[in-house]
Amino acid sequence: MALAHLVAALTVPDASPVFAVGSTVIDLTPTPLKEWAIAQFGTADKAVLLGSVIVVVLLLAGVAGILARRRPALGIGFLMVLAGLGTAAAVLRPGAGPLDLFPGLTAAAAGAASLAWMLRLDAQAGTAHQQDPSAETAANTGATPHSSTTPSRRGVLIVTAGLTAAAAGLAAGGQWISRRALAIADIAFPTPADPAGAFPRGLEEMVPDITPLRTPDGDFYRIDTRLTLPSVDIDSWTLTIDGDVDREVIFTFDDLLKMPLTERDITLTCVSNEVGGPYVGSARWIGVPLRDLLDQAGIDSTGADQILSTDVDGMTISTPLDVAIDGRDSMIALGMNGAALPRQHGFPARMVVPGLYGFVSACKWITRMTLTTYDDQEAYWTEREWATDAPIRISSRIDTPRPFADGKAGQMMIGGIAWAQHVGIERVEVRIDGGAWQKTTLGPEVTDDHWRQWYLPWDAEAGRHLLACRAVGKDGTVQEAVRRTPFPSGSSGVQEVVVNVS
Repeated sequence: MALAHLVAALTVPDASPVFAVGSTVIDLTPTPLKEWAIAQFGTADKAVLLGSVIVVVLLLAGVAGILARRRPALGIGFLMVLAGLGTAAAVLRPGAGPLDLFPGLTAAAAGAASLAWMLRLDAQAGTAHQQDPSAETAANTGATPHSSTTPSRRGVLIVTAGLTAAAAGLAAGGQWISRRALAIADIAFPTPADPAGAFPRGLEEMVPDITPLRTPDGDFYRIDTRLTLPSVDIDSWTLTIDGDVDREVIFTFDDLLKMPLTERDITLTCVSNEVGGPYVGSARWIGVPLRDLLDQAGIDSTGADQILSTDVDGMTISTPLDVAIDGRDSMIALGMNGAALPRQHGFPARMVVPGLYGFVSACKWITRMTLTTYDDQEAYWTEREWATDAPIRISSRIDTPRPFADGKAGQMMIGGIAWAQHVGIERVEVRIDGGAWQKTTLGPEVTDDHWRQWYLPWDAEAGRHLLACRAVGKDGTVQEAVRRTPFPSGSSGVQEVVVNVS
């Protein structure tokens, strides 16, 4: 596995057997189980999955070793089946090519050679022990046994330890190469033709532990199906618009940089976000307006009702066409918070559509937009029965005090964030111990597409208290109190936090 991982890092990282099997598991996992994994493990769900794959493979490899002690051909054959499953998972990926075979074949060859070598050493050590009774005599008399050039049991263990160390080194080498391949050179973005306004100072200095007004790149949530990040060559990358358009158009990265760029502060939300959850983030995006790109392809006479976006590895996302071109600040983003998109957030380009959950709007690593209809083609999440039209539900979150926090009696700050993308926040209200809803003080407004911070000073008395919050949009929509799970169109409900005051 380790050697295959190194070979994959040098050729096709996604073809690493561990990644390929893990990706297949993700695709085959029922939606309720996926939601459970995200709820239980959060952004660590990928690490848990990969760790589970490795543990299962090691256990099955142990079975191969036991079988080989009795019938070597059976044990090696079992190991070949394991390697074959990893190879099949790699070559059956969308967009797989001939190079995807090599990591799995490497795993098969290295595994068979290692097992055969260890079996031979083990057999030689056992034969030597039977033919040289000096070992038993020495054990009875305390004398030193005769030396032998035949491998000992200790020699077998040394070889095993050596193979284990080599595996660790090869795996580390593969990871190092992969990280080097993900490095991004600085990109000089031209001054946007339509820049964002001056960014205000948030409440984070006044209200400790409140979410910052803008999310740093490293803290921005990441939820996707990718176990390894794509390494895209910016010089060869292109964005194609085809399907039900007047003409197919293809743009290079330089083509996009030469177009009039827009810059906007926009909040994104994942549909998997539970009430009060962490999968929401705000950043300053720079890119090309989506409508400008579609106009070059010609869509006035189209019969399409969706944009089917495809990433560099074949993942598909469907976006309602009418929402994408209704005047909101939809864009193909090239930069985030003043720099190029980080790899984990879609480098070199991604779609951003304010007001829609990411699974129907935020295709990362995008390379194609096909105008079509929902009847003709289904995207990845649509096939799994998620909603096709998924506007973000108005919501709010209590950042401070934390659930089950212990505090001292006296004045405390209740604070958090609220969002109603593409609508805007009118007010946020807090309820204490089931009492009346109290109006909070809002932080600075960036845009209607950006979240609002809020706070309420509270004279806390000793005891256990129940805090709740809700948001009201500029269109009069009140945050829904009915509790719903994320599937199929986003969670709803009012967050409640228990606080202990002494």
